[in-house]
Amino acid sequence: MSQRLAVRAGSVLAAALVLSGCGGDGGDSGSGEGGGAESAAAEAKVLAEVAQPKVGEMAGAMGMWTTDRHFVKAGLKKISGYPLAGGKAAWEVPLAGEICWSSQTPTKDGKVAVVFQDDKKDPSVCTEVGVVDIEQGKLLWRKQGADASGTSEMFDEVTIGGGTVAAAGTGASAGWKLDGTPLWKPSDEPCDTVGHAGDETKLVVVRDCGDTESPRPKVETVDPGTRAVKSTFALPRGTEYVHVVSVDPLVLAADDGDAQGGSGISRFIAVDDSAARGKALSTIPADGGEHGKYEAECPATEVTGCAQLAVSKERNALYLATRDPASSASAARNDLVSFDLRTGKQLRRAPGSDAGRMVPIGLDEGGRVLAYQEASIVGEEGGAVWRVDPATLKSTKLLQNPSDSYETEARFESDRRLLYAGGRLYLGADHVTEPSTVYKTPQPLAVIFGTG
Repeated sequence: MSQRLAVRAGSVLAAALVLSGCGGDGGDSGSGEGGGAESAAAEAKVLAEVAQPKVGEMAGAMGMWTTDRHFVKAGLKKISGYPLAGGKAAWEVPLAGEICWSSQTPTKDGKVAVVFQDDKKDPSVCTEVGVVDIEQGKLLWRKQGADASGTSEMFDEVTIGGGTVAAAGTGASAGWKLDGTPLWKPSDEPCDTVGHAGDETKLVVVRDCGDTESPRPKVETVDPGTRAVKSTFALPRGTEYVHVVSVDPLVLAADDGDAQGGSGISRFIAVDDSAARGKALSTIPADGGEHGKYEAECPATEVTGCAQLAVSKERNALYLATRDPASSASAARNDLVSFDLRTGKQLRRAPGSDAGRMVPIGLDEGGRVLAYQEASIVGEEGGAVWRVDPATLKSTKLLQNPSDSYETEARFESDRRLLYAGGRLYLGADHVTEPSTVYKTPQPLAVIFGTG
C-alpha cells in the first residue's frame, strides 16, 4: 500500500467521496419547513457491474466520471471507458502503477488529472502526474515534479483549475498547463502548500504557515498561470485542516480537531474572495452531539473530496442532510436543510425519506438538488435518487433501485462515489479491496442502475 493510502486508509471508512456541484437556494428568507415528497420513480434494475480485480491488499482506484458516450471508472493501475449502460470496455488507459488521487470533475472538453505510482522505480510512492482525455480514452501526458536537486516529489492530490494542473503533497507543489507545459516546480516556500482546488476559471491554494503544534492555514485565490495572489483568507491559528467544498462561491470546511464522527468538519465558512483580503460572509457550525449534526464528510487531510452536500452559486446556498432523525412527526430517517451562504441562516428544513437516509450529492443541469436515498440492510430495500426543489426542498423520486441488490448497494457506503446522469445511477468504490470474509457474494468495483 502506498504511503498516502496508508495514512488515508483509516479515514476512508468514515469518508464517502461523491460528486459535488456548484450551481442552484438563496431567494428565500428566514427559516421554514419545506414541502413533502412525491414519488413517480422509474423502477430501476442492475444494468451492469464492473468486476473487482483480485488483490491481496487495498489499492487505490479513485476516479469515476461520465461523458456523452462513456461511463469512465478508475481501476487497478488503469482507467477504463465503458458504454453508458455498461458492457465491455471500449478503451483502457494503462498507468505505470496504483492510482493515488484524481480530480473530481472533468473539464468541459473531458480532461481529468491523476496522481499515480511508478512500479518500475518505486511502487510505494506517488510521484507521477498525468492528464487523461476521457472523451478519447488517451493519456495525454505524464510528468514528475522534481526539486532543484532533481529528486522527484511525492504528491497527495491533484486538481485542474483555470486550465492549470496543480499537484501538491508533503508541502511541495508543481504545476503544468493542460498541454503539459511546466508552470512551476517544487521549491522552498515561506508557507507549505497543502493542496489546491479549482474549476474552469479559478484556482485556489491552501497553505499552512504554522507548524504541527500550531497550524496556521490560509486560503489563497490565485492566478492559475502565474500563481499571483488575488485574495487571501486567513483562518484562526490552531485550525488543523481546511477543505475546499466549493470554489465559486468559495466555501470552506474547517476542522478544528474536534470534528465529530470522523467527518473532518467543525464548521463551514462562506468566503468573499473578491478583494485582496478575503472576508468571511457566514459560518455554519457542523459539529454537535456524539456523531455531529450533518452527514457531510471530508477526507482526513486532503483539500478536495468533501461529499454528501451540494452548493448552489445561483441561490447562494449550502444543502446538507442531518445526521439525527427527522425533527418532524413524519417517519423520515433524517431531514434535508438549506442555508443562506450570505448570512449562515437556515432557509428551509424538510423531512427526507422513511425508507433510508437521504443525502445531497450535487446539482442537475437545471440547478436542482440531487439526493441519494441510501439502501437499507435492515429493511432490505434498494436505494433511490431524488430531485429536490432548491426553493422549497420538496422532493420527487426519480429512480428506485431494486430490493434484490440492496446488499451490494449498501456495501458501498463506506467507500463510495455517486454519479447520476442520463437517468442512470453510477455507484463505485474508490479502492480495490481483497475479497470479503463476511459476504459470500463478490463486491463489484462499480455498478450501474437504470431502466436501460
